[in-house]
Amino acid sequence: MKLSPSLARGLLLRRYKRFLADIELESGEIITIHCPNTGSMKNCWEENTPCWYSDSGNPKRKYRHTLEITTTPEGALAGVNTGRSNALVEEAIREGVVSELQGYEGIRREVKYGEENSRIDLVLSGPTGDCYVEVKNVTLAEGARGLFPDAVSARGAKHLRELQKLAQSGVRAVLFYCVQHSQIETVEPAAEIDPTYAAAIAEAKAAGVEVIAYRAQMNAEEIRLVEAVPYIG
Repeated sequence: MKLSPSLARGLLLRRYKRFLADIELESGEIITIHCPNTGSMKNCWEENTPCWYSDSGNPKRKYRHTLEITTTPEGALAGVNTGRSNALVEEAIREGVVSELQGYEGIRREVKYGEENSRIDLVLSGPTGDCYVEVKNVTLAEGARGLFPDAVSARGAKHLRELQKLAQSGVRAVLFYCVQHSQIETVEPAAEIDPTYAAAIAEAKAAGVEVIAYRAQMNAEEIRLVEAVPYIG
């Protein structure tokens, strides 16, 4: 995903009220920007570390700038804009990066499905049938271990139940972890944070839901999924 215009660099001062962050520009000016992440962002940032942000160019927006990449306490980069995950995965599938999801002719986004009034992120269509893909953004790291979720996620457990029902009915169902973190080398459930989610993914896998994880490369000009990382669980 080419970023146009390129991301600008700042200094992240604080994140608060979930969706706001104060940053210091290279000019020394301090501004408030949008933080597009509903999670805890645990281990993703600390005060007075470099960050990168985008500019919508829309002066009518209350917060025209958006936080995109943060620096973790260990010096890694974390892509915290969860709104980019679906597009990153779709692009990687179309470009042949995701070997597990090739052979499909069409991709639809945000398709209604299931018994719990859900929307699936991507539906791949092809001669062998449909494949339903739920995308989750991974930014919580402990060492090289990537963990999901970073906060209790009833919504995540709901999506797993829906995927499990699809798999049990004979439809291909995939949980895709989009790893926007330069340090993560494996992904696993964050059982200590959300034991219900951890139990749900184990049950879903046993029912036939596939779990895939790919890591992104990130810089001010481009974010792109480049390589698979193992899922442990």
